[in-house]
Amino acid sequence: MPTKDELARRRHGKLVARLESLMRAALKPEYQGHHGQLVLSGDDLAEMGDLKDVRRAAREASHRLGWKPATRLVGDRPFILDEREAPEEVRQLAEKTVAEAMNQARQERQ
Repeated sequence: MPTKDELARRRHGKLVARLESLMRAALKPEYQGHHGQLVLSGDDLAEMGDLKDVRRAAREASHRLGWKPATRLVGDRPFILDEREAPEEVRQLAEKTVAEAMNQARQERQ
């Protein structure tokens, strides 16, 4: 019969794998693996376990993806971010995408 530590290690491994999969799916191919972010809902967090365990697993999953991870909690929603400096062409593309989205939002409000 597995020990308590073994069960905790397995549970952690599954959480890391799940978060890594979600983080990988959230990446935009045009950003070449940069500007990664994952926002979990409060329900996701409740399902995954304690915040400290989710943050620890998120940091491990982030490192697997080559991210420089940062985790933030806004209300009851955990944010997992890649804080690496992106290459210039990726940074410019991201800025252009944000500017276009802001312009579209302004036009829709008028």
